[in-house]
Amino acid sequence: MSGRHAPGVGSTPPRTAPGPATAAVPVGAAARTAWSVPAALGVIAGILLALGVTLGFGGNGALSLAGLAALLGALAWRDPRRALLLGLAVAGVGAGFLSARTVLARPDPMTPWLGAQVTLRGEWDGQFLTLQEPRARVAVAPKPTQGAGQLTVSGRLVAPEGRRTPGGFDQAAWLRAQGGLLLPTPGAVLVAARVQAHTPGRGLRGWFRRGLSAGLDDRRAALMQAIELGDRGDISREEFAEGYAVRDAFSRAGLAHLMALSGQNVALITGVLLWLLIRAGAPPAWRYGLPAALLLPYLLLLVQPSPSITRAVIMGGVALVALAVGRGRPDPLGLIALAALLCLLLFPLWLLDLGFVLSFLAVLALTGSARLAGRLPARWPYALRLAVAATVLAELGTLPVIAGTFGQVPLVGLPANLVAGVIMAALVPLGFLAGLLGPLAAPLNLINGPLASALLLVAQTFGQAPVLTWGVIGPAGFVAFVTAAGAGWLWLLGRVPGRAVMGTVLAGTLLTALPGWVRPAQDIVFLDVGQGDCTLLRLPGLTVLIDAGGSVGSDYDVGGRTVVPALRALGVRKLDVVIATHADTDHIEGVSGVLRGMPVGEVWIGQRKTDDPVLTAVLNEAQVRGVPVREVRRGDHVQAGRAALTVLWPPGNAWSTEDNDNSVAVRLDVGDWHAAFLGDLPAHAEAALNLGRLNLLKVAHHGSRYSTGEALLAQARPADAVISVGRNTYGHPHPDVLGRLAAANTRAWRTDQSGTITWPLP
Repeated sequence: MSGRHAPGVGSTPPRTAPGPATAAVPVGAAARTAWSVPAALGVIAGILLALGVTLGFGGNGALSLAGLAALLGALAWRDPRRALLLGLAVAGVGAGFLSARTVLARPDPMTPWLGAQVTLRGEWDGQFLTLQEPRARVAVAPKPTQGAGQLTVSGRLVAPEGRRTPGGFDQAAWLRAQGGLLLPTPGAVLVAARVQAHTPGRGLRGWFRRGLSAGLDDRRAALMQAIELGDRGDISREEFAEGYAVRDAFSRAGLAHLMALSGQNVALITGVLLWLLIRAGAPPAWRYGLPAALLLPYLLLLVQPSPSITRAVIMGGVALVALAVGRGRPDPLGLIALAALLCLLLFPLWLLDLGFVLSFLAVLALTGSARLAGRLPARWPYALRLAVAATVLAELGTLPVIAGTFGQVPLVGLPANLVAGVIMAALVPLGFLAGLLGPLAAPLNLINGPLASALLLVAQTFGQAPVLTWGVIGPAGFVAFVTAAGAGWLWLLGRVPGRAVMGTVLAGTLLTALPGWVRPAQDIVFLDVGQGDCTLLRLPGLTVLIDAGGSVGSDYDVGGRTVVPALRALGVRKLDVVIATHADTDHIEGVSGVLRGMPVGEVWIGQRKTDDPVLTAVLNEAQVRGVPVREVRRGDHVQAGRAALTVLWPPGNAWSTEDNDNSVAVRLDVGDWHAAFLGDLPAHAEAALNLGRLNLLKVAHHGSRYSTGEALLAQARPADAVISVGRNTYGHPHPDVLGRLAAANTRAWRTDQSGTITWPLP
């Protein structure tokens, strides 16, 4: 790896090339590429090849390989060592391919027990349960609240699920990326988990955890564990107020990275240790060598490997060793490539991990911090200029991934990070010291407690600011971003004027947004919310959500955690109407989360019950948000261009004691195309609707045997029917219903089999 020599560290100052360079660069360095760069590009290409062969990513893999080949060609073209660079790249391809195939081909020893009720005992680290015999790792749901230690837990083993909603969590892909050459890949999930026994850990992590929480309340202790150990299990359960989770506040404020161990932790902790060694008069070998030697135990024994912290430890360790032996500071790009090379050889499927992608995009963007700081007003203190530059570049560098993955972009990230950065500068090293002190840390936590409270206050305050919502970013969007980023980099180098960058950004924005403006989406999206209902109607000038799912007997927020991310991924920025069909948890519990997470024009209900807690929660949330509530009756309708949405039920003149009988049912007419959405109406109410001919039927009550009667099917004769259903003990969809649909020559589509179903409208 090529490097720069720092003056005064075991060498004389190097000669510099002419020009306004901000750092000393050896003559000829501009024409050379660090050996780790082509090697890392080759490893990435090899992993993509393995994924393309094994997982069927052929199209995307081919596009990525073409881009990597072009980049490698550009690097080799300007370097006199072309043959060496190409040889390193070829070797990297082979190494990456072999590493990925080794991990992918390894069988999961838990496969024979899938579907069985089991009791497992192993080491719980807050994320996975590690078993000794067979040697395996298992995910547990719901995640135990107990801290790290020996855990005995019972439940049913199932295979992980893939992404079933737009913007949803792909559990299977995430678990696949958690394995490596030396670490088993979690291949099963223990669901309906019940903890039978727990013995707190007594090793270094247990001692450290006790120090972080000594004398602190639950919320601040949870924050300290997230900041110092990367363990976000406890903080995920904390709320500032009902429906306002602490983790959501950090995300909306642009501070989510503070709870993911990264280079910031390594830099702050190592910086304090370096300062102490310098004050003690330690020679360079000890000054830099001791912190470098402590980084590996820190990673393996205390925090455990994850993409961002592993990258930071590798980069920090190499830089410190280089300084210790008098080689100076390594070339930043070569150092980043070396970290990627080592990470991916050990954990090849980290290439698909969101944390890995964000970590390396951010650190690549940060290489321009000094240049951008030099372009900010000189009257500002340099530390402030550098902090502003680093924050802006990190946010811009990760923008497409953040926007496309989370469906929103914080608008207050810069001020929030500047304020939080001051607090973190003190909290991280003091918290680390508290962890080392273990149970004796209570006096020190008299300082850490107020610092943690201040950080929570920053997140709570800035987290209430508006966010910019975003949809899924397609290939054209990424091309536009890369083009704009390239123009911005050329501006930093002084090659192009600022107006050229602005023109590139505006052109990319217009070209990627134009298709959506010219041809807005026209479809019905049946979101997979498990055993529940949630249907989105997207029409020109009208966006309607019918129900939002719910989790009976669970505190999982389906509306906030599943429905809202899906809506954002689909590019929905507001809802004109939300229909809460009836007071059943699996239909309307999620409506409260939708009201909290997205602007809504009005809520439609049928019967206004006053004694139902779920409906009351929805009505209270609507009142808090200032959303009008409309009690609809048969004949009410709304028109949007050539589309009309008409209420078919309830008539409103009498109410049943059964909530299902009072469901709001609506009919959608788009020209001569017709669909009906019937809530949980039973067969006797369906027969009174006079639906007429239908093209599409949303089957009532998840396929219950008491709905979708023969009279309805004989009258409507739908060509297709959609059943919204998940894992259940009710027998849904009932064989009788499937039989009636088959007898009517109606094709049945099920969310439990197909996931989210999108139906285009004519």
